[in-house]
Amino acid sequence: MTEYVVPAAPQAAVPVVGGGQFPVRRVFCVGRNYADHAREMGSDPSREPPFFFSKPADAVTVASEIPTDKISTKFEFEGELVVAIGKGGADIPAASALDHVYGYSVGCDLTRRDLQSDAKKTGRPWDMSKGFDNSAPIAPIQPAAKIGHPGKGRLTLSVNGALKQEGDISQMIWPVPDVIAFLSTLVVLAPGDLIYTGTPAGVGPIVTGDKVEIICEGVTTCSFTLV
Repeated sequence: MTEYVVPAAPQAAVPVVGGGQFPVRRVFCVGRNYADHAREMGSDPSREPPFFFSKPADAVTVASEIPTDKISTKFEFEGELVVAIGKGGADIPAASALDHVYGYSVGCDLTRRDLQSDAKKTGRPWDMSKGFDNSAPIAPIQPAAKIGHPGKGRLTLSVNGALKQEGDISQMIWPVPDVIAFLSTLVVLAPGDLIYTGTPAGVGPIVTGDKVEIICEGVTTCSFTLV
């Protein structure tokens, strides 16, 4: 048995509906995958190649209460469909990409928007605006064997019951099979990888006491409160 010189970190995991745990290996996020969100962020929504950023595996949380960020003065939500990879591979064809999906969930890409904006202006990395602790809330994963592979479905995010984001996953510039295919040319995907697939327009700030609820029709619901 390997003896580590410091305590080993616990395995990050997400519960699976029906039992068991999905071990999280890596977290990839697709940027600007809805045209309306690309426009609200000041970008051209044309179908340029997708781009990705990452969050640490232990940024993923299923907690119902999440600490309010102490760094950002513009702490924002982004509701998203999440794909859980069950079978790895490189250079995966889009036509067979869904064979690599274990299941689906709904999550939130929490963002320190002010830090991200400042980093973009100065040309610096914006890892700390995306990859901080508790920055990837998620609901328990629904196996594809149970719910199929949703290609459409209303995606909404509400804050304290007020609708803030509304779209349909069919509006993705790059749908799930294309996302998997393109990402697998950049890295070798592996079981345990999560892909946050992008967010529709309407992103905005949240503060202590706010309750966030994200619903993807036919998939599941993710909810949490900032404390």
